[in-house]
Parts: sequence; structure tokens; C-alpha cells
Amino acid sequence: MQGSGTAAIQSRLIDSLYVEAMLLADEARCYFDQGGKDERDRLDPVARVAFSCESLKVTTRLMHVIAWLLTQRAVQAGELRERDARDPSRRLGAAPETDAAMLATMPRDAGALIATSIDLYRRVARLDATAADAQRVPSPARTMIEKLALNF
Repeated sequence: MQGSGTAAIQSRLIDSLYVEAMLLADEARCYFDQGGKDERDRLDPVARVAFSCESLKVTTRLMHVIAWLLTQRAVQAGELRERDARDPSRRLGAAPETDAAMLATMPRDAGALIATSIDLYRRVARLDATAADAQRVPSPARTMIEKLALNF
């Protein structure tokens, strides 16, 4: 069990990332559905297809992030056991890669949204990996405390 200070920090981090992800999802939806149409229409046909593909990649990244964050919030609320949250089906889903050369050809606003979604996904992926690693490698201090508890 985590200390209450650690749990509070983790809760604030998850809540902050959730708000960030939801705001970015709304911004991306507005841009790719409305604001970016003019920019997309000015692109050559191949770049237009790439633009559409990148909008889907942004959506996929954000939906994986939001699903993972909702799982973490469910654990914090006691609606889901931590053990169940570590199930592979509840881990952060794999996100499609964006080619750096392709990213450089995107309109400025699209490129910024794509890069921001990649950054957010990578930060959440580090949290997911850290949580998975913590479960695989028991803490030496925790192991010692558990051994002491068995003896008393």
C-alpha cells in the first residue's frame, strides 16, 4: 500500500494528465473537424491523405491515454482493484508512430497538435512502464518489512 502522501501526489498527477488529455482531445477535434479543413484542402493529394492519417493517429493516442487515465482514476476511487488495473488489457495501448519527416510537412497547427499528443502519450507510457516495473521488481525495503511482519 502506498503512503497517503504518495497517493495524493499520484492522484493529482493523474487528474492533471486527465484534464490535459481531455483539453487536447477537444482542441484536436475542433481543429481536425473544422479549423484545419482549409489547411488540409490547400495540401497536395498525398499530403492530404497524410494529414487525415495523422488526425486519426492523434485521436488513437489520446483515446489510449484517456482510457489508461480513467483506469487509474477508477483504482483511486476504489472502483477497480489495482491488480485488475495491471491486467494487460487495461495497460496503455500501443499508439501508431508518426514519421518525423512527415510531421515536418504538416501545417503548423496540425504539427503542434501531433507533437503535443506524442509528448503526452510518451509521458503516460513512462508512468505505465514504471507501474509495471514496480510490480515485477519488489522493493527490497518492502520485502524486509514483510519478512519482519511475518516474525511478529
